[in-house]
Amino acid sequence: MPSTSCDVVVLLSGTGSNLQALIDSTRTGDSPVRVRAVISNRADAYGLQRARDAGIDTAVLDHKAFDGREAFDAALVELIDGFAPQLVVLAGFMRILSAGFVRHYHGRLLNIHPSLLPKYKGLHTHQRALEAGDAEHGCSVHFVTEELDGGPLVVQAVIPVVSDDTPAQLAQRVHSQEHLIYPLAVRWFAEGRLRLGEHGALLDGQPLAASGHLIRP
Repeated sequence: MPSTSCDVVVLLSGTGSNLQALIDSTRTGDSPVRVRAVISNRADAYGLQRARDAGIDTAVLDHKAFDGREAFDAALVELIDGFAPQLVVLAGFMRILSAGFVRHYHGRLLNIHPSLLPKYKGLHTHQRALEAGDAEHGCSVHFVTEELDGGPLVVQAVIPVVSDDTPAQLAQRVHSQEHLIYPLAVRWFAEGRLRLGEHGALLDGQPLAASGHLIRP
């Protein structure tokens, strides 16, 4: 591990497969990424167990215990900032975040979405891609802004849609790409190569295309 590391807090609500991919990517010996803590709004999220197995701090903040989104987000900010991360990573965190939360972490909040944004914001992306007859589908890492699934794109993985695909089959192939591009984007940020500029995402000081960095496995 380099002498200077980038502390990351991961937020999740479910199984944590993207968390696991991130944890695995930090075990190369030269990774600048340190997963400092994993926070969930669900005590039964399996991602918490993945974190504990890796010796990572965990915390649960039940959104049902708060009177409204702003109150929950304020408590979440306080909890996250207690770990002093340089980056916050959303890995299947099933909460729509308030504008105040997003502004607080401006330029250091990443999300992954299972579609080729700007297509298919929101849910049921694989079904929607199939219903539209798309020839290609994939996943996108983006900086989070106040627009749902609308922040500047960092990297997208593009896969072909085959004629007999089901939503489940497509989801499985997309997930395998998520596990590659999310750790890549996090490492770019940790290395100081990726940042959010005034007009969009920058990689090595150069503006990324509107679609981000494209990867075609």
